[in-house]
Amino acid sequence: MAATTLLDIKGVQTYYGNIRALNGVDVTVNEGEIVALIGANGAGKSTLMMTIFGAPRARAGTITFAGTDITQMPTHEIARLRIAQSPEGRRIFPRMTVMENLQMGASLDNLKHYDEDVEKVFTLFPRLKERIAQRGGTLSGGEQQMLSIGRALMARPKLLLLDEPSLGLAPLIVKQIFDAIRELNKTQGLTVFLVEQNAFGALKLADRGYVMVNG
Repeated sequence: MAATTLLDIKGVQTYYGNIRALNGVDVTVNEGEIVALIGANGAGKSTLMMTIFGAPRARAGTITFAGTDITQMPTHEIARLRIAQSPEGRRIFPRMTVMENLQMGASLDNLKHYDEDVEKVFTLFPRLKERIAQRGGTLSGGEQQMLSIGRALMARPKLLLLDEPSLGLAPLIVKQIFDAIRELNKTQGLTVFLVEQNAFGALKLADRGYVMVNG
């Protein structure tokens, strides 16, 4: 059976002012896949992730999700299509508790599933349940990464974008994070587009991979 394309990026160019950061990027992510994008720091990987969400917008090329052109779509509308992101640097809310951070990720369209979704996050990351009332800023780096992914999962995504999930983490924690990503893909069929400097770990996890050299 032919693969169903979920995310299709064609010829995308992105600029910061007059500086071109992406120079005609082509990437395809099929439904149910884990696809890795690897490359050195500064190659443009995170810029591509942000461009998918429209911040910054592509100046040329197209980004299509599930058959819908999202290239110039507002970020909040892209999120409503059930694309969720765990960004580089985690970007949790440090003064909010674990539970409050998860609440911030919940989709208004799926509030009837809220309790179920919280429990799924806690099943995937039991350590978060142990720290349910703890402020995000007091968590370890690994726990913050778990929280960032958990918050994204609260949106019930069809596509999960992960930007450098292993950054700055100990090897044992990286294994736990990658095992959780694999579990989500195998048990829930979640499609994952993963940006990583950790080429060996990312390609071991992924079904396919792309290499970005300089935009």
